[in-house]
Amino acid sequence: MEKPSNNPARFSFFQAPIQNTVPLLEMTLADAYSYITGPTAVARTRELRSITDIKQARKFKSSNFDYVTFSGLFAKRSESALIAHSGLLCLDFDHLENLEEVRQQLLNNDYLETQLLFTSPSGNGLKWIVEIDLSQASHLDYFLGIQNYLMLEYSLHVDPSGKDICRACFLPHDPNCYINPKQL
Repeated sequence: MEKPSNNPARFSFFQAPIQNTVPLLEMTLADAYSYITGPTAVARTRELRSITDIKQARKFKSSNFDYVTFSGLFAKRSESALIAHSGLLCLDFDHLENLEEVRQQLLNNDYLETQLLFTSPSGNGLKWIVEIDLSQASHLDYFLGIQNYLMLEYSLHVDPSGKDICRACFLPHDPNCYINPKQL
């Protein structure tokens, strides 16, 4: 599904901490790419990756990382406060032992066109953003279908939280973030 360049997908941006459920502004994939590749989250990403205690790392991330809801615009982060679906789906892959191999598999996938792909805040996972066409199926149906496809095709486990339309996605620093050129 190709979006017109003058009407890019829009989604909500929230300032840390995670308890803040009221969005600050709207973003596009180009905005998210600039944030992720820019200097804003460099220090907090480095600090998070230096924390070895899982509980401490989780607390640090939820307290210090800004986040987005890639799947939509919200009046507040709640499914009942959805203003408009963005036509995007964020798939989260945690604890990857072969991160670069998975990155290449996703980028080279023949059926799903990568819109944005970046390393997770922890440094051992990936966040993969793809377009979906809600006139063909629901958010949940797309999630379940893509989840099953990735398991069959690559033996990849997708974090089930992606089925939640208002799922928060923390924005780290990743200088190697990929953005589909049509999003720029």
